[in-house]
Amino acid sequence: MSSLALIFYSVVILAIFKLWPVTLNLAGIGGFVLSLGMAVDANVIIFERMKEEIRTGRTLGAAIEAGFNRAWLAIRDSNITTFISCIILIWIGGIVPGGQSVRGFGITLFIGVAISMFTCITVTRTLLRLFVGTETGKKTVLFSVFTGRKQ
Repeated sequence: MSSLALIFYSVVILAIFKLWPVTLNLAGIGGFVLSLGMAVDANVIIFERMKEEIRTGRTLGAAIEAGFNRAWLAIRDSNITTFISCIILIWIGGIVPGGQSVRGFGITLFIGVAISMFTCITVTRTLLRLFVGTETGKKTVLFSVFTGRKQ
């Protein structure tokens, strides 16, 4: 589910870069890669919180909702601080002579993190809610940690 959400994220972000003319020089590509890393991090946080909830004995549906609620605070805080950094980079890139690379990095990172928040909260949650209703979704062992021994 996480991989599907990240593929969706990549398609949407590249479409936005195509629609809104963003020059993908080295700094722009760096901003995209960093935002992709933040999208992966958000999905890891969500799935780890879900695993913790499953270990406490919750059903998969309840674990998904509780996991998202617990992960949201960490995701929100990290993305807000990144947004503040991006605004500062965009501002400095516009003031300093030759700072277009800094500005481009800030813009691509800002766009990437904004789309990352949308996909990690909306797309991943929707995919998991759809997954709960399937026959495979009833197997909570798919969301647990494999330790190599029978339980």
